[in-house]
Parts: sequence; structure tokens; C-alpha cells
Amino acid sequence: MSDRKPQLTESDVEKINAEINERKLVKRPVLIEAVQEARAQGDLSENFEYYAAKKAKNENESRIRYLERMLRNCTVISDSSKEDEVGLNNTVVLYIEEDDEEQEYKIVTSIRGDSLQNRISNESPLGKAVMGHKAGDRVRVKVNESYSYYVQIRSIDKTTTGDDEIKKF
Repeated sequence: MSDRKPQLTESDVEKINAEINERKLVKRPVLIEAVQEARAQGDLSENFEYYAAKKAKNENESRIRYLERMLRNCTVISDSSKEDEVGLNNTVVLYIEEDDEEQEYKIVTSIRGDSLQNRISNESPLGKAVMGHKAGDRVRVKVNESYSYYVQIRSIDKTTTGDDEIKKF
């Protein structure tokens, strides 16, 4: 993870806390018991069940540490925006001029971004460019110093489903 603090919404924080609690209160006891049962089977040098159970337990603990560190280091941001402007958790239809095509994207925080699901981060070049703009606006997306392109915002949908997952690292 970079040195920058992750930006999270209140909803992100709630989801992360829920996952931490699930992993600590439900998964952890089950995984510890699986390790103990596998260890009780005797010779650990050839005990695949023991190593598999130990690996699953360690992965769970690693995920808990990662999520707790994320919460300690995050900046909580608002997901509210003006009714007619692009904001977090909004779905936008964009006309990409150089490709002569329309694409639909949901603007999310970086920990929920997933380009394969058309969820783009508010910190990405496209996300940054469209945030705060209105339907009908033509916006320049600056990718780097030597390349940029234009999109037109065709529509903004403010309804949210809240079904986006926090990335698994």
C-alpha cells in the first residue's frame, strides 16, 4: 500500500468493522479448533490437514491486521454530493470521445475499486475528473503529463446498492 492514507466513507468503515468482527468472533474460533484437531492427529511432518489449517488461520489473522491497520490510517470522507453533481457511490454514463462509445461506471473509494466490475476509484484519473461535474459537462481526463482525453457525462444515477466489497489483498 502507498504512503497515502486510504480514503474511506462511513459505509466503508462499517463494512470493515463488520468483517473484522466476523473474522474475530466467528472464523477465528473455528480455525483455531481446526488447527488443534489436526495437531492431535499425531505426526506433524506429514500432516497436510495441520498445515492447511495453520495456513487458513494465519491468512485470517493477516486479514484482520490489514483491516485494522487500514482503519487506523484512513481518512474518513463524505459520500454526499449535490443532487445534480457526480459524487461517491454514483453511477455515471460517460461518452468517451476518442473511442466513440458510452461506458457506465460507479464512482467508489479506492478500496472498493474494481475495473472488471466497472467500479472506478475517486482517486483514479477518470474518477478525479468527473467528480463534482454535472450531466452534460465535457471533462478532460488527464492520465499523465503527455496524455489526456475527453469524456462527456451523459447521466448520473444517485441510487446506491451498497453491495460493493472491500478489496481482498
